[in-house]
Amino acid sequence: MQIYAVTFTCKEKAELLPVDPPDEDLRPNDVTGRTLVSLISPGTEINGGYLGSTFPRLPGYASVVEVTAVGAEVNDLAPGDCAFCQGRHQSLFRGAREAFVPLPEGLEPERAIFARLMGVTMATLTTTAARPPEPVMVSGLGIVGLLGAQIFRACGYDVFACEPIGERRDIAFRKGIHSVFERAPLTDKARAGRVGLALECSGHEQAVLDACRMVRKRGEVAMVGVPWQRRTELLAFDLLHVIFHKYVVLRSGWEWELSRQPEDFRANSIFGNYAAALQWLADGRVDVSGVYSRVSPSEAQQAYQDLLHHRGEEPAVVFDWRQLD
Repeated sequence: MQIYAVTFTCKEKAELLPVDPPDEDLRPNDVTGRTLVSLISPGTEINGGYLGSTFPRLPGYASVVEVTAVGAEVNDLAPGDCAFCQGRHQSLFRGAREAFVPLPEGLEPERAIFARLMGVTMATLTTTAARPPEPVMVSGLGIVGLLGAQIFRACGYDVFACEPIGERRDIAFRKGIHSVFERAPLTDKARAGRVGLALECSGHEQAVLDACRMVRKRGEVAMVGVPWQRRTELLAFDLLHVIFHKYVVLRSGWEWELSRQPEDFRANSIFGNYAAALQWLADGRVDVSGVYSRVSPSEAQQAYQDLLHHRGEEPAVVFDWRQLD
């Protein structure tokens, strides 16, 4: 069987090309699955790969597969089951059993795939000192921020958000985030200086500074968004002054602070969060309807260009590998 993968062949060029199949022999703990859908990361894949300098490269972020074969020691997944995994944009995926999370019954693959992006802000959720019902501010309502706002709201936090793009504000409002501002409400006495946690998802220097100004004394600012490029002429002094005088805890929102799998004496894990995210999606606690477009992997170049140039009404793109059948 011919295997295909989305491949970055040069800067700003994505093609669907044949790749070598995995070894025929399954190891005892292996799982093989036919890819149903895979999800593009609009941040990591675009900035870290599509606009990169090393080619060719095989991108990928997350997949949902239909299991086709399992090794002799795998007894909790069987052919025909659907499972979530971190995989390349490839028509067939093979990995160790611990790399797969079974889908809850009734959860469609195209919704389940968003567990990967939910995991980004769930890492902050499981490490923050802020507790409900404290106010949480989310700045930047791309797909990661949009999901993060829903996650924290579902957990009982008083969530409001900031986003300069009107279409994104509209989507957030439809998803239940009813307090959405164009920029941080620095003059709003009911909010400024009262925020327990600012989830900064834009990667913009001004947004980080504004977040530090919005939190209460000893409040947290988690930098979830990656500062891929310089966008302002702000001085470091401006940020340092606020941090020092407000005792701000400014930290990375790096999701890999957590262990991949559960461990003794360590609360929560990456894959534990994925399992929870899948269940929250199945239960409707987080709603991804209408936030993604679904395209064939053969249209990869157009999909990446649309994300790069912020074209399209939906903030996320899902490759539907079933369209190749």
